[in-house]
Amino acid sequence: MAERILTLRELNRATLARQFLLERVSQSLLDAIKHLIALQGQVSNAPYIGLWTRLRAFERDFLSNLLEARHVVRASSLRGTLHLLMAEDYLWIHPLLRSTLNRNLHLFARKAQGFELDRFVKVMQAYIQEQPRTGVELRAKMEEFFPGMGKQQIADAVRMHLALIQILPAGMWGFTGKPAHIQASAWLGQPFASPQEGLHDLIRRYLAAFGPASARDIQAWSGLTGIQSSLEALRPELQIYRDEQGKELFDLLDAPIPPAETPAPVRFLPAFDNLIYGYADRLRVITNAYRPFISHGNIVVQVFLVDGFVHGLWKTERRDTSVTLVIEPFGPLSLAVQNELQQEGERLLRWIADDAEAFEIQFRFHENR
Repeated sequence: MAERILTLRELNRATLARQFLLERVSQSLLDAIKHLIALQGQVSNAPYIGLWTRLRAFERDFLSNLLEARHVVRASSLRGTLHLLMAEDYLWIHPLLRSTLNRNLHLFARKAQGFELDRFVKVMQAYIQEQPRTGVELRAKMEEFFPGMGKQQIADAVRMHLALIQILPAGMWGFTGKPAHIQASAWLGQPFASPQEGLHDLIRRYLAAFGPASARDIQAWSGLTGIQSSLEALRPELQIYRDEQGKELFDLLDAPIPPAETPAPVRFLPAFDNLIYGYADRLRVITNAYRPFISHGNIVVQVFLVDGFVHGLWKTERRDTSVTLVIEPFGPLSLAVQNELQQEGERLLRWIADDAEAFEIQFRFHENR
């Protein structure tokens, strides 16, 4: 039987459904985080906004309480970047990622004459065990041990190698300070799983939250290599599709594919949202023409969706007790869409700035349109 070809809009609707963006869901916060696997956490407020836009009833204290109870952690994870994920998931996902994402550290160890990796790890472990350390302190200690070690990319690899978690108040709503790090074993008091046990589970979990997807998509999201061979082992239990370019896509057998004509409401997404980082091929959520507009350096800015696709940027501006939501579309919007953005934007603004006394929404066309 020929494999079913999924249109771009079918892929878009499937993605929105898996990401809780086609309609808000009522499940518990822990279940929602577990389904999404990991929430981009480079910006403290981003996971909160991402959950607000996906859940029917979400308050900031819900997530803050989970961080305080250590049910959720903020740590370097997928692709070596900061994420929020359930502690129980971190304990089996981290060992899968560590060896692959430590390339910079091992490359430095091979090239640096006289550098002893084992002794370095022992020194850093002893240093972090004395008390939680900030990134500045860690890099200074690394540089003290061996000149050149304090470079940012090496420091990122060291945080992965030592399995460091950022402790409170890092990850809390409004946090903008310098986070302190502690080893996960000290923070969670639980052992890590074997790295051989979870790769197939990680792929299944990814497909449940992001599928249908290609091997390259899974690799881009996770930072892991060798995904294709794992998919071949899983092939008998997966559904196989093709996109309109003939690319092979994998999915779970019972995963939903909503009709292409399914209505998609407007949605406001935070910086670094999973929807943008979940794929190597992002055409299912953003056109190539708009992609240059959503990245400023290494930062993917806040975007909004119209009919399921990225259609512009948003930001908030505050003056005294007044807060303005600025909506910057990349192209013309119908009056109906503007009204929908106005209504959803007002709900978002009142949730973000619940202490403000005055609220305003402005439409400003994006300068690159």
